[in-house]
Amino acid sequence: MPFHFNKRSTSTAEFVTVVSGLPRSGTSMMMRMLETGGMSVVTDHLRVPDESNPKGYYEFERVKQLQDGNTGWIAEGKGKVVKIISALLEYLPPEHQYRIVFMQRNMPEILASQREMLLRRGEPTDRVSDRHLTGFYQDHLSHITEWIAKQSNMQVIYLHYNKIMENPHEPVAQLCQFLQPLPLDRDKMMSVVESSLYRQRASPAGEPVQQI
Repeated sequence: MPFHFNKRSTSTAEFVTVVSGLPRSGTSMMMRMLETGGMSVVTDHLRVPDESNPKGYYEFERVKQLQDGNTGWIAEGKGKVVKIISALLEYLPPEHQYRIVFMQRNMPEILASQREMLLRRGEPTDRVSDRHLTGFYQDHLSHITEWIAKQSNMQVIYLHYNKIMENPHEPVAQLCQFLQPLPLDRDKMMSVVESSLYRQRASPAGEPVQQI
């Protein structure tokens, strides 16, 4: 199954679309795909594009305050899409319906992309080992996947960044089906996928390869 509908969820008329996943897993690209396809995005543009994300981050600062109870803005997100990292999903208020587009990516590429972003910022890259971070992320993904499956107000589709970059046709078709009845332009969504922005690729052995 490309996506999962919780059996207890009955409302499909109004929902908030959430793009989620680990940092550097392709969430910004997915936000741009949905915006280009016709959706309104919830963003404040405070974090401007840079070398790490030349097409923009699509962030909304109030998302970072979810764990503090700053959730009043969620109701205004119905029919729109907002980016929320997976670590904050558990703080979404239960009175709303959500469709979650959960981005996945090969772990070596995520770690390499994070490392490159820290280097561009001039920040240290050796605070946590890749082995430790991989274990932490894997435990988190296992937990949040199980948690989402238990939520009656959440429906989720898992899309893989690497597969989208290889051939976006099938993932985009699955996504449009998942987000019905929202009208989305598939061709415009696929036009966002740019191989030139796929700069950390895993080799067959699993080691990241820097793309120049």
